[in-house]
Amino acid sequence: MFGSALLGLMMIPLVWGQPYPIPPTCYSKVLAMGREITQRAAEIKRDHNTRSCTAHFPDLYIDMHNACVMSTMDSYLSMLRGLRERRCGYTRKVQELWSMISQLHLITAQKCHGELVFTYDDCAVLTSRSG
Repeated sequence: MFGSALLGLMMIPLVWGQPYPIPPTCYSKVLAMGREITQRAAEIKRDHNTRSCTAHFPDLYIDMHNACVMSTMDSYLSMLRGLRERRCGYTRKVQELWSMISQLHLITAQKCHGELVFTYDDCAVLTSRSG
């Protein structure tokens, strides 16, 4: 009797739906973060407060299927660290972008290492300049 009552209680969430949101997989998390970083990198190049400091930066496109993504993130982080010598390096948008790229790099290298599969290797695609 106790077993059937316990089984009945376990089935309630299945009938009513998920009682809590299903957490994203590492793969879906890094894809979403990559899209957001790509957008934010473009924003700091257009922003009034940061465009004079970041105009020379290459466009950043984070494609988590590209084997060059880790080295590209390393290079971009280095460029962002170099902005500390200039006033715009301390703006909130630049700091948030630096933090997001660092977080994505950590997640990719340590947390999701076995889940990601790099399907191609084309570094030029990730830092192409748009005319």
